[in-house]
Amino acid sequence: MRALQVTQYVSSPLDLHPTTLPSPQPHPTKYLIAIHAAGTNFFDLLQIRGKYQHQPPLPWIAGAEFAGTILALPTSTSSSTPLRYKVRDRVFGAHQGAYATHILAPEAVLLPVPVGWSFEDAAGLYVTAPTAYGALVTRAQARRGEWVLVHAGAGGVGLSAVQVAKALGCTVVATAGTEAKREVCRRFGADWVVDYSGDGWAKEVVELCRRERTGNGQVGVDVVFDPVGMVDQSLRCVAWNARLVVIGFAAGKIEKVAMNRVLLKNVSLVGLHWGQYAKFEPETLHSVWNGIFDLIAAGKFKGISFTDKKYEGLESIPTALKALGERETWGKVVVSIDEKQEAQSKL
Repeated sequence: MRALQVTQYVSSPLDLHPTTLPSPQPHPTKYLIAIHAAGTNFFDLLQIRGKYQHQPPLPWIAGAEFAGTILALPTSTSSSTPLRYKVRDRVFGAHQGAYATHILAPEAVLLPVPVGWSFEDAAGLYVTAPTAYGALVTRAQARRGEWVLVHAGAGGVGLSAVQVAKALGCTVVATAGTEAKREVCRRFGADWVVDYSGDGWAKEVVELCRRERTGNGQVGVDVVFDPVGMVDQSLRCVAWNARLVVIGFAAGKIEKVAMNRVLLKNVSLVGLHWGQYAKFEPETLHSVWNGIFDLIAAGKFKGISFTDKKYEGLESIPTALKALGERETWGKVVVSIDEKQEAQSKL
C-alpha cells in the first residue's frame, strides 16, 4: 500500500512524502478498509511535529479521519456478537493511519456513510459533527428561540455548529475573520455574521441583540460555542443564564477569565472534550450520533467539505495540511484517495 509514514518528526507537513509499505492483511479483530478519502485536522499538524498529547512510537502513519469501503471482515468472530458491517459496505471513522490507501480499524470507531453522501463529505464528519452536537445539545442544552454565538463559524466544527443550532430552531450569530468566510457562514445558515478580527465585535453583538431581541435577550446571546479561546470577551455579550461551551484554543492561548462576569450574569461555563466520551460516558456516543443521523436524514445537516480547491492523492496531503495550518481554507479539508492512481504514482 501507499502511505504517509512518519519516521522522524518534521517541522513542516511539506517534509512528508508518500512511501510504499506492506499492505495490511485481514485481522482477527479489525476490518480491512480501502480508504477513498481522508480528513485533515489541526492535531495532525501537532502530531507530525511531536507536539500532540498522543504520540505513537515511531515509525507510524499519519492521519486519523477517513471514509472508505470494507475489503475484509475480522477473522475471529463470535456468534454472540455479530458483526455490524459486511464486505463492500461504505464506512467512515477515525483511527491512526488514515493517510494511506488501506487501514485496519476496529468496529467501535466505524459508522455507516449516510445515504447519498460522498466519501469526501463522510471523511469530515467523525470529529466535527459530534463536537458541535455534543456541545450545543448535550452540554449547552440549546433550545428553540435562543440565540447562539458560534466563533470561527467557517471552520469545520463552526459550520457544524451553525447547522446544529439552526436545526434546533435557534438564531445563529457566526464570527469569522474575512468577508469570504462570513459568506460561507451565511451559506450554511447563519442569520447574522460578525467580523471578530478587531476589538469591537462584542459591542457589535450587543447592538445586534438590542436591535433584534426583546426582554432579557437584548443584552446578549444565550449560548456561546467557542473553539478559539474567546470566553473572556464573549462574557461581555451574553444574556442572563447564558451557557458558554469551551471547545478548544485555536488561537493558541489558554485564557484567564474574569470570573466576576460569570457570577453577575449567572453564566454556566462548561467544557466539551468529545474524545473522552468513549472512556467516561460511552452511552452518550449513541444518543449524539443518533441525533446527527436524524438531522442528516431530515436534510438539516450537510457535508462541510472545502470545495474551493480539490486535493487529490496522498501527495497532496502535505499541501492540504499547510493550507489548513495557515487558515487559508474553510469547512473541512478532505483529500480524495484513489488506490489505482496511487499504484500508478509509485511506478
